Amino acid sequence: MTAKLRAADVVRAWSDRLVGLSHRIHAHPEPAFEETRASAWVAQALDAAGFDVRHGCYDLPTAVHATVGSGPLHVGICAEYDALPGIGHACGHNVIAAAAVGAGAALAGLADELGLTVSVLGTPAEEGGGGKILMMERGAFAGLDAAMMVHPAAVEMAAMPGSAVAQFEISYQGKPAHAGAYPELGVNAADAMTVAQVAIGLLRQQTAAGDRVHGVVTEAGTAPNVIPDASRGRWIVRSPTMEGLTELKPRVLRCFEAGALASGSSLTVTAPGPDYADLRPDAAMLGLYRANAEALGRVFPDLPGGPPAGAATDMGNVSHVVPTIHPMLGLDCLPAVNHQPEFTAACVTPAADRAVLDGAVAMAWTAIDLAFR
Repeated sequence: MTAKLRAADVVRAWSDRLVGLSHRIHAHPEPAFEETRASAWVAQALDAAGFDVRHGCYDLPTAVHATVGSGPLHVGICAEYDALPGIGHACGHNVIAAAAVGAGAALAGLADELGLTVSVLGTPAEEGGGGKILMMERGAFAGLDAAMMVHPAAVEMAAMPGSAVAQFEISYQGKPAHAGAYPELGVNAADAMTVAQVAIGLLRQQTAAGDRVHGVVTEAGTAPNVIPDASRGRWIVRSPTMEGLTELKPRVLRCFEAGALASGSSLTVTAPGPDYADLRPDAAMLGLYRANAEALGRVFPDLPGGPPAGAATDMGNVSHVVPTIHPMLGLDCLPAVNHQPEFTAACVTPAADRAVLDGAVAMAWTAIDLAFR
């Protein structure tokens, strides 16, 4: 029996456990850096598959690093499991985690025979916080020859066109006053945010194609007859490449500085996590994965205008230092798309369950192909 058939047999034998893991993570959504249950469930499953498991490593309580085999070719498989606040697993990280465990289980009994070392990396806080970046800075990805993961989406895609992204938390501090009797004594922090938003709106006319600036105001006063002394917001800046992001970030920050200057407020800018780099998939490995996925019956449609741009992942930073792939598993759920409540529901359907198993097999087969290359 070939290595690929043996790997597929393991995934079939584990199918109930893998689907159960996906559904359990989905039913208990945990936001960034709080994935206590999900990371423990992933660690327990990998331990059962024969991996040497570390949980709570790299100074991150919800990080996992599990390794099996001692071959010269070191392949890393990434598991994500954080949820979005308010709408749960609307990006399908439950599917990602279960597929990664399945691929690891499929390779565990083959690793030494094939000359592989296999690491499954449980990476917290992809939705904000950059868990992979923190883990990479602390040595988690050192020595890897290849890294891979799969991600659910509305339609099948060989590669996600991941943008480079920076996030800001903005706060203005002003001075309160009675808005009717003594407005001249106040410093209006809400006006500062308004000026910044107008400046950003005008800046968009001169940004490069593919650049994006978007955000939300989370605080701008509490009573209409009190000059707001504080305003706060969260903003995201995107560009197709890190080089573009490096040019765009200071221009956006000057818009926030303009708000402070115009209103007399003081400005504080903090970054909730590191910048995400653009995703650069390895073409040769991507070709192997696509052939394996198609052999499982998955279909990659021609998308009018190409894949949608603008999404981002901390797997992009990994792709700048390790050959990486990040294909998308279609759930055939249009018009529902990622980050919508309807997509949350789609991530525990029979299509999502099939994606868990197909993703596991396709990644395992791709690792096997790398071993024979």
